[in-house]
Amino acid sequence: MMRSASVSRRTAETDVAVSIALDGTGKAEISTGVGFLDHMLELFARHGLFDLTVKVTGDLHVDQHHTTEDTGIALGQAILQALGDKKGISRYADIHLPMDETLTRVALDISGRPFLVFRTTFPTEKIGVFDTELVREFHQAFAINAGLTLHVETLYGENSHHIAESCFKGLARALRQAVALDPREEGRVPSTKGTL
Repeated sequence: MMRSASVSRRTAETDVAVSIALDGTGKAEISTGVGFLDHMLELFARHGLFDLTVKVTGDLHVDQHHTTEDTGIALGQAILQALGDKKGISRYADIHLPMDETLTRVALDISGRPFLVFRTTFPTEKIGVFDTELVREFHQAFAINAGLTLHVETLYGENSHHIAESCFKGLARALRQAVALDPREEGRVPSTKGTL
């Protein structure tokens, strides 16, 4: 069974195309027009072992907000589609992700009840030309559209790049565990309700 999906999303602000294979090898073809976001999505693919293609044309003459948020929306929708009926998945996962002086905890539930708790602050407003507040915006858009309960908390850290990277890598590693197929759950949805 190939768990994959493609999503296209076009608005007056952006044109986003995302394809993902959950059971991949970490291959990434990313082009958003936002260098730092490209870097984070490449890390996400590699550490999640997702095969990921993202192509975005956005209103970067305004700023990077719409491109970042709409990429999170489309990626979340693609993952939700790729999960299908969610039978056999592990569902829950958590990880502590160290990145040099930074430590971030990510915990998630593929619950169908989207919610984000994001307890991460950045010592700078920008990483290069990328607004650090967009890290939260991406995770918010992603969690809502993937149907995840997602908790991201940076326990400590001093470098904004490392903090952002630990959030994206932590998300990738936790999601990799949560979407993994549990042979003991084969053919069953991991919920007493029978649906997620």
